[in-house]
Amino acid sequence: MAIPVRPGEINLGTTIMAVEFNGGVVIGADSRTTTGSYIANRVTDKLTQVHDRVYCCRSGSAADTQAVADMVHYYLQMYAVEHGEAPEVFTAARLFQEVCYQNKDRLMAGIIVGGWDKYHGGRVYSIPLGGALVREPFAIGGSGSSYIYGFCDSNFKPGMTRDECIWFVKNAISLAMARDGSSGGVVRLAVIEEKGVERMFVPGNDLPKHWDNS
Repeated sequence: MAIPVRPGEINLGTTIMAVEFNGGVVIGADSRTTTGSYIANRVTDKLTQVHDRVYCCRSGSAADTQAVADMVHYYLQMYAVEHGEAPEVFTAARLFQEVCYQNKDRLMAGIIVGGWDKYHGGRVYSIPLGGALVREPFAIGGSGSSYIYGFCDSNFKPGMTRDECIWFVKNAISLAMARDGSSGGVVRLAVIEEKGVERMFVPGNDLPKHWDNS
């Protein structure tokens, strides 16, 4: 009798990133979703909106991160109704941290939260595996992040403009995609500011090469 083989989990071996600038944040991610060594989806959107001007970047198990993002989205909608105003970015990050920490033994979820609120402007928070919560001027995550620490350290500088942050995120993710076998596809970006959210899409044939920083 043949023994049934359980399918592997859908896993986001990935590259995610977020950077603060004066007036907002730029977030980005690759688009490859894998099941073991099989590429299940080449154009996944790993930038998930949890409120009007708050997004999360997801890495880890697709099922886990989608479930957590849905929970936080629900709680933030309730918060906005009860308080009569949009939640702060920290409120969203704290909710992610609480869910991830309370279920740290059952979840594989690494989250970066980025957004804008009227009290603090653009903010980036990292919630790595285990459920810690750290505010950072920029954050990277996923399997591809290990390839770009040097690039990020040498190219990040405080006070970057909106366009400089877009260049920084696009090039960092492209470099990770070139090196990490679990990252690939296209680059999706979002610029989150007081005036709203602008989504950007960089197809595979337009990705900057790691030797081309023009």
